Amino acid sequence: MDSNVLARVQDIEITKQHLMNIMRSLPQQQMMEVSTEEGRKKLLDEIVSSELFYLSASEQQLDQEEEFKQILEEAKHSLLQRYAVQKLLENITVSDEEMKAHYEKNKDSFVASEEVRAKHILVAEEDKAKAIKEEIAKGEKTFDEAAKAYSTCPSKEKGGDLGFFGKGRMVPEFDQAAFTLDVGTVSDIVKTQFGYHLILVEEKREAAVKPYDQVAEQIKQTLVRGKQQEVYSENVNVLKEKYKVEINEDALK
Repeated sequence: MDSNVLARVQDIEITKQHLMNIMRSLPQQQMMEVSTEEGRKKLLDEIVSSELFYLSASEQQLDQEEEFKQILEEAKHSLLQRYAVQKLLENITVSDEEMKAHYEKNKDSFVASEEVRAKHILVAEEDKAKAIKEEIAKGEKTFDEAAKAYSTCPSKEKGGDLGFFGKGRMVPEFDQAAFTLDVGTVSDIVKTQFGYHLILVEEKREAAVKPYDQVAEQIKQTLVRGKQQEVYSENVNVLKEKYKVEINEDALK
């Protein structure tokens, strides 16, 4: 069997490319599930099962039944509708000038909220947190070293680093402490539903307008969607003039 062929069901070959195409079409959660070898084997089994049912249906000539023909016609109708809209909208673009003009006109929409970059140490007992804070204060361990040695949070591997986050991203007690601390200061012990924290704020970012390059793709998508909606509506109106449309308002009541 060819190395690119993963399975064969009668004369139907299931290739690596076929499997990859199906994987790419899956929702994000399912893509994670099939990213392992075990997951890919399970997916291949499902594809094989589907092909077996296809062969069985063909042998029984189920495709000649009127019910199937009706289903096929409805599917064709729906697919053709979507394909027509896709063809209508696929080449719509926006220029750099349009994007920059939108940015300048709507800068208030692109304001990044205040953020802090913080590290933390999480332990289950308050006394343990007090002892760790004392070690850091005496210079026996740096905050990073203490996080790696004592913290129960997975962030311990990075010295407790949580990266930048905005207000409202953390639980309220943690949030309040992080945004009131001075840079470089270790917090008092902060109790949350997860345990006892020591927090060190390393950097603060004030609320500011995001640079154009950071939001260019977002602007592009917004403007393209707007143009697509406009083109779609215009074409619907043109087609309503071309084809007879009757609405039974009474039947909708």
